[in-house]
Amino acid sequence: MADDRFHVYDTTLRDGAQQEGLNLSVADKLAIARHLDSLGVGFIEGGWPGANPKDTEFFRRARTELDLKHAQLAAFGATRRPGVKAADDPLVAALRESEAPVVTLVAKSHDRHVELALRTTLEENLAMIRDTVSHLRAEGRRVFLDAEHFFDGYKANPAYALEVVRTAAEAGADVIALCDTNGGMLPDELGEVVEAVVATGARIGIHCHDDTGCAVANTLAAVRAGATHVQGCANGYGERSGNANLFTVVANLQLKRGFDLVPPEALADMTRIAHAISEVTNVTPNSHQPYVGVSAFAHKAGLHASAIKVDPNLYQHIDPALVGNDMRMLVSDMAGRASVELKGRELGYKLDGDQARALVERVKELEARGHTFEAADASFELLLRDTVHGERRRHFTVESWRVIIERRPTGEVVSEATVKLHAKGERIVATGEGNGPVNALDRAVRLALERLFPELAELELIDFKVRILEGTHGTGAVTRVLVTSSDREGEWSTVGVDENIIAASWDALEQAVTFGLLRAGREPQEVAPVLG
Repeated sequence: MADDRFHVYDTTLRDGAQQEGLNLSVADKLAIARHLDSLGVGFIEGGWPGANPKDTEFFRRARTELDLKHAQLAAFGATRRPGVKAADDPLVAALRESEAPVVTLVAKSHDRHVELALRTTLEENLAMIRDTVSHLRAEGRRVFLDAEHFFDGYKANPAYALEVVRTAAEAGADVIALCDTNGGMLPDELGEVVEAVVATGARIGIHCHDDTGCAVANTLAAVRAGATHVQGCANGYGERSGNANLFTVVANLQLKRGFDLVPPEALADMTRIAHAISEVTNVTPNSHQPYVGVSAFAHKAGLHASAIKVDPNLYQHIDPALVGNDMRMLVSDMAGRASVELKGRELGYKLDGDQARALVERVKELEARGHTFEAADASFELLLRDTVHGERRRHFTVESWRVIIERRPTGEVVSEATVKLHAKGERIVATGEGNGPVNALDRAVRLALERLFPELAELELIDFKVRILEGTHGTGAVTRVLVTSSDREGEWSTVGVDENIIAASWDALEQAVTFGLLRAGREPQEVAPVLG
Protein backbone atom coordinates (compact mmCIF):
# COMPACT_ATOMS: atom_id res chain seq x y z
CA MET A 1 0.00 0.00 0.00
CA ALA A 2 0.95 3.68 -0.17
CA ASP A 3 3.33 5.30 2.35
CA ASP A 4 1.62 5.20 5.76
CA ARG A 5 3.13 8.48 6.93
CA PHE A 6 0.41 10.42 5.11
CA HIS A 7 -3.02 9.05 4.18
CA VAL A 8 -5.18 9.83 1.16
CA TYR A 9 -8.57 8.43 2.13
CA ASP A 10 -11.44 8.37 -0.37
CA THR A 11 -15.06 8.27 0.76
CA THR A 12 -16.82 8.57 -2.62
CA LEU A 13 -18.58 5.22 -2.28
CA ARG A 14 -20.14 6.16 1.06
CA ASP A 15 -20.24 9.91 1.75
CA GLY A 16 -20.11 10.89 -1.93
CA ALA A 17 -22.99 8.55 -2.72
CA GLN A 18 -25.23 10.70 -0.49
CA GLN A 19 -25.30 13.37 -3.21
CA GLU A 20 -28.81 14.18 -4.39
CA GLY A 21 -29.63 12.26 -7.58
CA LEU A 22 -26.62 9.94 -7.32
CA ASN A 23 -27.54 6.25 -7.03
CA LEU A 24 -24.71 3.73 -7.35
CA SER A 25 -25.20 0.04 -8.04
CA VAL A 26 -22.76 -2.50 -6.62
CA ALA A 27 -21.20 -2.79 -10.09
CA ASP A 28 -20.82 1.01 -10.18
CA LYS A 29 -19.06 0.98 -6.82
CA LEU A 30 -16.67 -1.76 -7.89
CA ALA A 31 -15.85 0.16 -11.09
CA ILE A 32 -15.21 3.40 -9.18
CA ALA A 33 -13.01 1.56 -6.67
CA ARG A 34 -10.82 0.31 -9.52
CA HIS A 35 -10.45 3.84 -10.89
CA LEU A 36 -9.54 5.21 -7.45
CA ASP A 37 -7.00 2.46 -6.92
CA SER A 38 -5.39 3.30 -10.26
CA LEU A 39 -4.95 6.87 -8.96
CA GLY A 40 -2.99 5.47 -6.03
CA VAL A 41 -5.13 6.47 -3.04
CA GLY A 42 -4.30 4.69 0.19
CA PHE A 43 -7.80 3.89 1.43
CA ILE A 44 -11.21 3.45 -0.20
CA GLU A 45 -14.23 3.58 2.08
CA GLY A 46 -16.63 1.04 0.58
CA GLY A 47 -19.78 1.78 2.56
CA TRP A 48 -21.67 0.79 5.70
CA PRO A 49 -22.06 -3.01 5.82
CA GLY A 50 -24.98 -4.21 7.88
CA ALA A 51 -26.85 -0.91 7.65
CA ASN A 52 -27.16 -1.06 3.86
CA PRO A 53 -27.68 -4.35 1.95
CA LYS A 54 -25.99 -2.91 -1.14
CA ASP A 55 -22.88 -2.10 0.88
CA THR A 56 -22.87 -5.56 2.47
CA GLU A 57 -22.96 -7.03 -1.06
CA PHE A 58 -20.15 -4.70 -2.17
CA PHE A 59 -17.78 -6.05 0.46
CA ARG A 60 -18.77 -9.64 -0.34
CA ARG A 61 -18.06 -9.17 -4.05
CA ALA A 62 -14.95 -7.10 -3.43
CA ARG A 63 -13.19 -10.13 -1.90
CA THR A 64 -13.08 -11.87 -5.28
CA GLU A 65 -13.66 -9.08 -7.81
CA LEU A 66 -11.29 -6.34 -6.64
CA ASP A 67 -7.57 -6.74 -7.10
CA LEU A 68 -6.35 -3.52 -5.51
CA LYS A 69 -2.74 -2.54 -6.18
CA HIS A 70 -2.47 0.53 -3.95
CA ALA A 71 -5.51 0.93 -1.72
CA GLN A 72 -6.98 -0.89 1.24
CA LEU A 73 -10.75 -1.12 1.71
CA ALA A 74 -12.30 0.49 4.76
CA ALA A 75 -15.70 -0.44 6.17
CA PHE A 76 -17.66 2.42 7.72
CA GLY A 77 -19.87 2.04 10.77
CA ALA A 78 -20.87 3.50 14.12
CA THR A 79 -19.75 2.83 17.65
CA ARG A 80 -21.86 0.34 19.56
CA ARG A 81 -25.30 1.30 20.80
CA PRO A 82 -25.73 2.63 24.35
CA GLY A 83 -25.98 -0.13 26.94
CA VAL A 84 -24.77 -2.93 24.61
CA LYS A 85 -21.33 -4.53 24.49
CA ALA A 86 -19.48 -4.03 21.24
CA ALA A 87 -18.99 -7.77 20.88
CA ASP A 88 -22.78 -8.23 20.97
CA ASP A 89 -23.81 -5.37 18.68
CA PRO A 90 -25.04 -6.72 15.28
CA LEU A 91 -23.80 -3.67 13.35
CA VAL A 92 -20.33 -4.05 14.86
CA ALA A 93 -20.52 -7.74 13.87
CA ALA A 94 -21.26 -6.68 10.28
CA LEU A 95 -18.07 -4.60 10.29
CA ARG A 96 -16.09 -7.67 11.34
CA GLU A 97 -17.82 -9.87 8.78
CA SER A 98 -17.03 -7.43 5.96
CA GLU A 99 -13.42 -8.67 6.25
CA ALA A 100 -12.21 -5.15 5.47
CA PRO A 101 -8.73 -4.64 6.96
CA VAL A 102 -9.67 -1.12 8.09
CA VAL A 103 -12.77 0.00 9.98
CA THR A 104 -13.75 3.66 10.22
CA LEU A 105 -16.08 4.40 13.11
CA VAL A 106 -18.20 7.51 13.38
CA ALA A 107 -18.60 8.87 16.89
CA LYS A 108 -20.28 11.90 18.39
CA SER A 109 -17.89 14.60 19.61
CA HIS A 110 -20.47 17.37 20.16
CA ASP A 111 -22.02 17.15 23.64
CA ARG A 112 -25.41 18.38 22.44
CA HIS A 113 -25.54 15.66 19.74
CA VAL A 114 -24.70 13.01 22.33
CA GLU A 115 -27.58 14.02 24.56
CA LEU A 116 -30.18 14.82 21.88
CA ALA A 117 -29.36 12.46 19.00
CA LEU A 118 -27.89 9.46 20.84
CA ARG A 119 -30.05 10.11 23.92
CA THR A 120 -27.34 8.99 26.25
CA THR A 121 -24.84 10.49 28.68
CA LEU A 122 -21.50 12.00 27.85
CA GLU A 123 -19.79 9.29 29.90
CA GLU A 124 -21.61 6.48 28.06
CA ASN A 125 -20.62 7.97 24.70
CA LEU A 126 -16.96 7.78 25.73
CA ALA A 127 -17.49 4.20 26.87
CA MET A 128 -19.06 3.36 23.50
CA ILE A 129 -15.99 4.73 21.73
CA ARG A 130 -13.53 2.97 24.03
CA ASP A 131 -15.33 -0.39 23.89
CA THR A 132 -15.86 -0.44 20.10
CA VAL A 133 -12.35 0.67 19.17
CA SER A 134 -10.65 -1.77 21.57
CA HIS A 135 -12.93 -4.63 20.46
CA LEU A 136 -12.18 -4.15 16.76
CA ARG A 137 -8.48 -3.76 17.48
CA ALA A 138 -8.56 -7.05 19.36
CA GLU A 139 -10.20 -8.59 16.28
CA GLY A 140 -7.20 -7.56 14.16
CA ARG A 141 -8.71 -4.51 12.47
CA ARG A 142 -7.00 -1.20 11.98
CA VAL A 143 -9.37 1.47 13.31
CA PHE A 144 -9.87 5.08 12.27
CA LEU A 145 -12.41 7.28 14.04
CA ASP A 146 -14.45 10.07 12.44
CA ALA A 147 -15.22 12.62 15.16
CA GLU A 148 -18.55 13.88 13.87
CA HIS A 149 -19.43 17.59 14.26
CA PHE A 150 -16.03 18.05 15.89
CA PHE A 151 -15.52 21.74 15.16
CA ASP A 152 -18.99 22.77 16.26
CA GLY A 153 -18.52 20.57 19.33
CA TYR A 154 -15.15 22.12 20.08
CA LYS A 155 -16.67 25.59 19.99
CA ALA A 156 -19.45 24.53 22.38
CA ASN A 157 -17.43 22.35 24.77
CA PRO A 158 -13.72 22.06 23.91
CA ALA A 159 -12.90 19.91 26.92
CA TYR A 160 -15.38 17.21 25.90
CA ALA A 161 -14.43 17.29 22.22
CA LEU A 162 -10.79 16.78 23.19
CA GLU A 163 -11.76 13.97 25.57
CA VAL A 164 -13.35 12.13 22.63
CA VAL A 165 -10.03 12.36 20.78
CA ARG A 166 -8.02 11.15 23.80
CA THR A 167 -10.40 8.27 24.47
CA ALA A 168 -10.25 7.01 20.90
CA ALA A 169 -6.46 7.29 20.71
CA GLU A 170 -5.93 5.52 24.04
CA ALA A 171 -8.29 2.70 22.94
CA GLY A 172 -6.13 2.10 19.85
CA ALA A 173 -7.55 4.23 17.04
CA ASP A 174 -4.73 4.98 14.60
CA VAL A 175 -6.29 8.19 13.29
CA ILE A 176 -8.95 10.53 14.60
CA ALA A 177 -10.42 12.47 11.67
CA LEU A 178 -11.93 15.80 12.72
CA CYS A 179 -15.15 16.31 10.77
CA ASP A 180 -16.54 19.66 9.71
CA THR A 181 -19.87 17.89 9.27
CA ASN A 182 -21.97 21.01 8.71
CA GLY A 183 -19.29 22.53 6.46
CA GLY A 184 -19.40 25.90 8.22
CA MET A 185 -15.73 26.42 9.09
CA LEU A 186 -13.29 28.88 7.49
CA PRO A 187 -9.60 28.06 6.96
CA ASP A 188 -8.05 30.33 9.60
CA GLU A 189 -10.23 29.21 12.51
CA LEU A 190 -10.15 25.57 11.42
CA GLY A 191 -6.36 25.60 11.29
CA GLU A 192 -6.17 26.97 14.83
CA VAL A 193 -8.42 24.20 16.18
CA VAL A 194 -6.50 21.45 14.36
CA GLU A 195 -3.21 22.79 15.73
CA ALA A 196 -4.61 22.64 19.27
CA VAL A 197 -5.83 19.06 18.81
CA VAL A 198 -2.55 17.88 17.24
CA ALA A 199 -0.84 19.08 20.43
CA THR A 200 -2.60 16.28 22.35
CA GLY A 201 -0.32 13.77 20.61
CA ALA A 202 -3.01 11.87 18.70
CA ARG A 203 -2.68 11.35 14.95
CA ILE A 204 -5.19 13.69 13.35
CA GLY A 205 -7.06 13.57 10.04
CA ILE A 206 -9.48 15.99 8.40
CA HIS A 207 -12.91 15.52 6.78
CA CYS A 208 -14.49 18.66 5.30
CA HIS A 209 -17.77 19.53 3.64
CA ASP A 210 -18.08 22.40 1.18
CA ASP A 211 -21.02 24.43 2.49
CA THR A 212 -18.89 27.60 2.64
CA GLY A 213 -16.98 26.73 -0.54
CA CYS A 214 -13.88 26.15 1.61
CA ALA A 215 -13.64 22.35 1.84
CA VAL A 216 -10.38 22.11 -0.13
CA ALA A 217 -8.90 25.21 1.54
CA ASN A 218 -9.91 23.88 4.97
CA THR A 219 -8.27 20.54 4.19
CA LEU A 220 -5.02 22.27 3.21
CA ALA A 221 -5.17 24.42 6.35
CA ALA A 222 -5.56 21.28 8.45
CA VAL A 223 -2.53 19.67 6.81
CA ARG A 224 -0.51 22.81 7.47
CA ALA A 225 -1.59 22.57 11.12
CA GLY A 226 -0.38 18.98 11.40
CA ALA A 227 -3.07 16.64 10.03
CA THR A 228 -1.56 13.63 8.24
CA HIS A 229 -4.76 12.03 6.93
CA VAL A 230 -7.03 13.74 4.37
CA GLN A 231 -10.51 12.58 3.37
CA GLY A 232 -12.46 13.59 0.29
CA CYS A 233 -14.62 12.47 -2.61
CA ALA A 234 -13.99 12.14 -6.33
CA ASN A 235 -15.18 15.25 -8.19
CA GLY A 236 -16.35 16.77 -4.89
CA TYR A 237 -19.44 14.53 -4.69
CA GLY A 238 -21.40 14.54 -1.45
CA GLU A 239 -24.46 15.69 0.41
CA ARG A 240 -25.64 19.32 0.13
CA SER A 241 -22.71 21.25 -1.40
CA GLY A 242 -20.48 18.20 -1.47
CA ASN A 243 -17.23 17.09 0.17
CA ALA A 244 -13.67 18.24 -0.33
CA ASN A 245 -12.73 17.35 -3.90
CA LEU A 246 -10.10 14.64 -3.51
CA PHE A 247 -8.57 15.32 -6.94
CA THR A 248 -8.02 18.99 -6.11
CA VAL A 249 -6.62 18.16 -2.68
CA VAL A 250 -4.17 15.58 -4.05
CA ALA A 251 -3.02 17.82 -6.91
CA ASN A 252 -2.53 20.81 -4.59
CA LEU A 253 -0.56 18.85 -2.02
CA GLN A 254 1.60 17.06 -4.57
CA LEU A 255 2.22 19.88 -7.05
CA LYS A 256 2.14 22.90 -4.74
CA ARG A 257 3.34 21.56 -1.40
CA GLY A 258 5.77 18.86 -2.54
CA PHE A 259 3.98 15.88 -0.95
CA ASP A 260 4.67 12.46 -2.52
CA LEU A 261 1.14 11.04 -2.42
CA VAL A 262 0.53 9.17 -5.69
CA PRO A 263 2.88 8.00 -8.46
CA PRO A 264 3.57 10.75 -11.05
CA GLU A 265 2.19 8.53 -13.83
CA ALA A 266 -1.05 8.12 -11.84
CA LEU A 267 -1.31 11.87 -11.31
CA ALA A 268 -0.86 12.25 -15.07
CA ASP A 269 -3.92 10.02 -15.50
CA MET A 270 -6.08 12.03 -13.08
CA THR A 271 -8.15 13.81 -15.72
CA ARG A 272 -9.12 10.55 -17.40
CA ILE A 273 -9.96 8.99 -14.03
CA ALA A 274 -12.13 11.95 -13.00
CA HIS A 275 -14.11 11.80 -16.24
CA ALA A 276 -14.37 8.01 -16.13
CA ILE A 277 -15.93 8.21 -12.66
CA SER A 278 -18.35 10.87 -13.96
CA GLU A 279 -19.50 8.44 -16.63
CA VAL A 280 -20.00 5.64 -14.08
CA THR A 281 -22.02 7.92 -11.79
CA ASN A 282 -23.85 9.39 -14.81
CA VAL A 283 -23.25 12.87 -13.38
CA THR A 284 -22.26 15.50 -15.95
CA PRO A 285 -18.64 16.50 -15.31
CA ASN A 286 -18.02 20.01 -14.03
CA SER A 287 -16.15 21.57 -16.95
CA HIS A 288 -14.67 24.23 -14.65
CA GLN A 289 -13.38 21.80 -12.04
CA PRO A 290 -9.77 22.66 -11.05
CA TYR A 291 -7.02 20.60 -12.69
CA VAL A 292 -9.28 18.02 -14.44
CA GLY A 293 -12.13 20.08 -15.93
CA VAL A 294 -12.15 20.42 -19.70
CA SER A 295 -12.04 24.21 -19.21
CA ALA A 296 -9.30 24.15 -16.54
CA PHE A 297 -6.66 25.09 -19.14
CA ALA A 298 -8.88 26.62 -21.84
CA HIS A 299 -8.02 30.04 -23.27
CA LYS A 300 -10.06 32.38 -25.44
CA ALA A 301 -8.78 34.72 -28.15
CA GLY A 302 -7.33 38.08 -27.26
CA LEU A 303 -4.71 38.94 -24.68
CA HIS A 304 -4.43 35.42 -23.29
CA ALA A 305 -4.08 33.83 -26.70
CA SER A 306 -1.38 36.28 -27.77
CA ALA A 307 0.62 35.63 -24.62
CA ILE A 308 0.28 31.87 -24.88
CA LYS A 309 1.78 31.94 -28.35
CA VAL A 310 4.95 33.25 -26.67
CA ASP A 311 4.87 31.02 -23.57
CA PRO A 312 1.91 28.85 -22.43
CA ASN A 313 3.01 29.21 -18.80
CA LEU A 314 2.19 32.91 -18.85
CA TYR A 315 -1.47 32.04 -18.24
CA GLN A 316 -1.23 28.55 -16.69
CA HIS A 317 -0.28 27.75 -13.11
CA ILE A 318 1.04 24.27 -14.04
CA ASP A 319 1.77 22.20 -17.12
CA PRO A 320 -1.66 20.55 -17.71
CA ALA A 321 0.04 17.33 -18.79
CA LEU A 322 1.04 16.77 -15.14
CA VAL A 323 -2.60 15.90 -14.42
CA GLY A 324 -3.39 14.40 -17.84
CA ASN A 325 -5.22 17.46 -19.08
CA ASP A 326 -4.51 19.64 -22.10
CA MET A 327 -4.32 23.31 -22.93
CA ARG A 328 -7.10 24.38 -25.29
CA MET A 329 -7.30 27.40 -27.51
CA LEU A 330 -11.05 27.81 -27.82
CA VAL A 331 -10.76 29.60 -31.16
CA SER A 332 -9.13 26.47 -32.67
CA ASP A 333 -10.73 23.94 -30.33
CA MET A 334 -7.48 22.11 -29.48
CA ALA A 335 -8.57 19.35 -27.14
CA GLY A 336 -7.63 15.91 -25.93
CA ARG A 337 -4.15 15.27 -27.32
CA ALA A 338 -2.50 14.54 -23.96
CA SER A 339 -5.23 12.12 -22.93
CA VAL A 340 -5.20 10.38 -26.32
CA GLU A 341 -1.45 9.89 -26.34
CA LEU A 342 -1.39 8.74 -22.71
CA LYS A 343 -4.12 6.16 -23.24
CA GLY A 344 -2.55 4.94 -26.48
CA ARG A 345 0.74 4.21 -24.72
CA GLU A 346 -1.11 2.49 -21.89
CA LEU A 347 -2.82 0.15 -24.38
CA GLY A 348 0.52 -0.76 -25.96
CA TYR A 349 0.07 0.80 -29.40
CA LYS A 350 2.97 2.58 -31.07
CA LEU A 351 1.84 5.33 -33.40
CA ASP A 352 3.99 7.28 -35.80
CA GLY A 353 3.58 11.04 -36.08
CA ASP A 354 1.03 10.95 -38.89
CA GLN A 355 -1.04 8.31 -37.13
CA ALA A 356 -0.99 10.23 -33.86
CA ARG A 357 -2.15 13.41 -35.58
CA ALA A 358 -4.88 11.54 -37.45
CA LEU A 359 -6.10 9.88 -34.25
CA VAL A 360 -6.17 13.15 -32.34
CA GLU A 361 -8.17 14.82 -35.10
CA ARG A 362 -10.62 11.91 -35.25
CA VAL A 363 -11.09 11.96 -31.47
CA LYS A 364 -11.63 15.73 -31.56
CA GLU A 365 -14.18 15.33 -34.35
CA LEU A 366 -16.11 12.61 -32.51
CA GLU A 367 -16.00 14.34 -29.13
CA ALA A 368 -17.36 17.48 -30.76
CA ARG A 369 -20.36 15.38 -31.79
CA GLY A 370 -20.87 14.10 -28.25
CA HIS A 371 -18.65 11.01 -27.93
CA THR A 372 -16.58 10.59 -24.79
CA PHE A 373 -13.78 8.09 -24.51
CA GLU A 374 -12.73 8.57 -20.87
CA ALA A 375 -15.07 5.82 -19.70
CA ALA A 376 -15.27 3.95 -23.01
CA ASP A 377 -11.85 2.37 -23.30
CA ALA A 378 -13.06 -0.26 -25.74
CA SER A 379 -14.38 2.34 -28.18
CA PHE A 380 -11.10 4.21 -28.01
CA GLU A 381 -9.07 1.05 -28.60
CA LEU A 382 -11.16 0.18 -31.66
CA LEU A 383 -10.53 3.68 -32.99
CA LEU A 384 -6.85 3.23 -32.24
CA ARG A 385 -6.72 -0.09 -34.10
CA ASP A 386 -8.44 1.49 -37.12
CA THR A 387 -5.77 4.21 -37.16
CA VAL A 388 -2.91 1.71 -36.91
CA HIS A 389 -4.32 -0.50 -39.70
CA GLY A 390 -5.33 2.43 -41.87
CA GLU A 391 -8.81 0.96 -42.34
CA ARG A 392 -11.82 -0.08 -40.29
CA ARG A 393 -11.59 -3.82 -39.73
CA ARG A 394 -14.50 -5.73 -38.19
CA HIS A 395 -15.66 -9.32 -37.74
CA PHE A 396 -18.92 -8.53 -39.51
CA THR A 397 -20.49 -5.76 -41.55
CA VAL A 398 -24.01 -4.48 -41.17
CA GLU A 399 -26.43 -4.36 -44.06
CA SER A 400 -29.34 -3.07 -42.02
CA TRP A 401 -31.23 -3.36 -38.75
CA ARG A 402 -34.69 -2.42 -37.56
CA VAL A 403 -36.73 -2.52 -34.35
CA ILE A 404 -40.49 -2.87 -33.99
CA ILE A 405 -42.22 -2.19 -30.67
CA GLU A 406 -45.57 -3.93 -30.25
CA ARG A 407 -48.18 -3.62 -27.53
CA ARG A 408 -50.07 -6.92 -27.37
CA PRO A 409 -53.70 -7.45 -26.32
CA THR A 410 -52.52 -8.62 -22.89
CA GLY A 411 -50.92 -5.23 -22.29
CA GLU A 412 -47.42 -6.65 -22.66
CA VAL A 413 -45.00 -4.48 -24.64
CA VAL A 414 -42.48 -6.47 -26.67
CA SER A 415 -39.65 -5.28 -28.90
CA GLU A 416 -38.66 -7.25 -32.00
CA ALA A 417 -35.36 -6.57 -33.77
CA THR A 418 -34.18 -7.83 -37.16
CA VAL A 419 -30.54 -7.57 -38.22
CA LYS A 420 -28.99 -8.29 -41.62
CA LEU A 421 -25.26 -8.93 -41.41
CA HIS A 422 -22.37 -10.24 -43.51
CA ALA A 423 -19.71 -12.40 -41.84
CA LYS A 424 -17.22 -14.95 -43.19
CA GLY A 425 -18.70 -14.70 -46.67
CA GLU A 426 -22.26 -15.32 -45.49
CA ARG A 427 -25.32 -13.07 -45.47
CA ILE A 428 -27.20 -13.65 -42.22
CA VAL A 429 -30.67 -12.48 -41.25
CA ALA A 430 -31.83 -12.97 -37.66
CA THR A 431 -34.70 -11.77 -35.50
CA GLY A 432 -34.78 -11.52 -31.73
CA GLU A 433 -37.35 -10.43 -29.14
CA GLY A 434 -36.64 -8.58 -25.93
CA ASN A 435 -38.16 -6.48 -23.19
CA GLY A 436 -36.79 -3.36 -24.87
CA PRO A 437 -35.26 -2.34 -28.19
CA VAL A 438 -31.64 -2.70 -27.01
CA ASN A 439 -32.31 -6.09 -25.48
CA ALA A 440 -33.97 -7.20 -28.73
CA LEU A 441 -31.03 -5.98 -30.83
CA ASP A 442 -28.60 -7.74 -28.51
CA ARG A 443 -30.49 -11.04 -28.90
CA ALA A 444 -30.75 -10.66 -32.66
CA VAL A 445 -26.99 -10.12 -33.02
CA ARG A 446 -26.28 -13.20 -30.91
CA LEU A 447 -28.66 -15.32 -32.97
CA ALA A 448 -26.97 -14.10 -36.13
CA LEU A 449 -23.36 -14.63 -35.06
CA GLU A 450 -23.12 -17.29 -32.34
CA ARG A 451 -22.88 -20.11 -34.90
CA LEU A 452 -19.79 -18.50 -36.43
CA PHE A 453 -18.45 -17.08 -33.16
CA PRO A 454 -19.42 -19.38 -30.24
CA GLU A 455 -17.48 -17.08 -27.86
CA LEU A 456 -20.43 -14.69 -27.93
CA ALA A 457 -22.32 -17.05 -25.63
CA GLU A 458 -20.12 -15.71 -22.81
CA LEU A 459 -20.79 -12.06 -23.61
CA GLU A 460 -23.25 -10.27 -21.35
CA LEU A 461 -24.54 -6.70 -21.40
CA ILE A 462 -24.39 -5.64 -17.74
CA ASP A 463 -25.04 -1.90 -17.74
CA PHE A 464 -26.67 0.70 -19.96
CA LYS A 465 -26.56 4.47 -19.39
CA VAL A 466 -28.16 7.24 -21.42
CA ARG A 467 -27.36 10.94 -21.36
CA ILE A 468 -29.14 13.60 -23.39
CA LEU A 469 -26.65 16.18 -24.64
CA GLU A 470 -27.42 19.75 -25.62
CA GLY A 471 -28.46 20.07 -29.23
CA THR A 472 -26.23 21.88 -31.66
CA HIS A 473 -28.91 22.74 -34.23
CA GLY A 474 -32.00 24.54 -33.03
CA THR A 475 -33.86 22.42 -30.53
CA GLY A 476 -32.29 19.13 -31.65
CA ALA A 477 -30.81 16.93 -28.94
CA VAL A 478 -28.07 14.32 -29.19
CA THR A 479 -28.16 11.10 -27.19
CA ARG A 480 -25.04 9.44 -25.80
CA VAL A 481 -25.28 5.80 -24.78
CA LEU A 482 -22.67 4.02 -22.68
CA VAL A 483 -22.82 0.22 -22.67
CA THR A 484 -20.80 -1.96 -20.29
CA SER A 485 -20.28 -5.60 -21.27
CA SER A 486 -18.61 -8.61 -19.68
CA ASP A 487 -17.24 -11.99 -20.75
CA ARG A 488 -17.02 -13.28 -17.14
CA GLU A 489 -13.30 -12.53 -17.10
CA GLY A 490 -13.47 -8.75 -17.42
CA GLU A 491 -15.56 -5.75 -18.35
CA TRP A 492 -15.34 -3.11 -21.06
CA SER A 493 -17.37 -0.07 -22.09
CA THR A 494 -18.38 1.33 -25.46
CA VAL A 495 -20.05 4.57 -26.46
CA GLY A 496 -22.52 5.45 -29.20
CA VAL A 497 -23.90 8.85 -30.15
CA ASP A 498 -26.81 9.74 -32.39
CA GLU A 499 -29.91 11.93 -32.48
CA ASN A 500 -31.86 8.66 -32.29
CA ILE A 501 -31.45 6.75 -29.01
CA ILE A 502 -31.81 3.33 -30.68
CA ALA A 503 -29.18 4.19 -33.30
CA ALA A 504 -26.81 5.34 -30.55
CA SER A 505 -27.49 2.11 -28.67
CA TRP A 506 -26.81 0.01 -31.77
CA ASP A 507 -23.49 1.79 -32.33
CA ALA A 508 -22.37 1.04 -28.76
CA LEU A 509 -23.67 -2.55 -28.96
CA GLU A 510 -21.93 -3.29 -32.27
CA GLN A 511 -18.63 -2.06 -30.81
CA ALA A 512 -19.18 -4.14 -27.66
CA VAL A 513 -19.56 -7.33 -29.70
CA THR A 514 -16.52 -6.49 -31.82
CA PHE A 515 -14.36 -5.82 -28.78
CA GLY A 516 -15.59 -8.98 -27.07
CA LEU A 517 -14.45 -11.03 -30.08
CA LEU A 518 -11.06 -9.32 -30.00
CA ARG A 519 -10.70 -10.24 -26.33
CA ALA A 520 -11.47 -13.84 -27.30
CA GLY A 521 -8.55 -13.80 -29.75
CA ARG A 522 -10.56 -13.42 -32.94
CA GLU A 523 -8.91 -11.09 -35.44
CA PRO A 524 -11.35 -9.29 -37.78
CA GLN A 525 -11.25 -9.93 -41.50
CA GLU A 526 -13.96 -7.68 -42.94
CA VAL A 527 -13.18 -4.13 -44.03
CA ALA A 528 -16.15 -2.09 -42.84
CA PRO A 529 -17.12 1.38 -44.03
CA VAL A 530 -16.03 4.26 -41.83
CA LEU A 531 -19.11 5.71 -40.18
CA GLY A 532 -19.61 9.45 -40.07
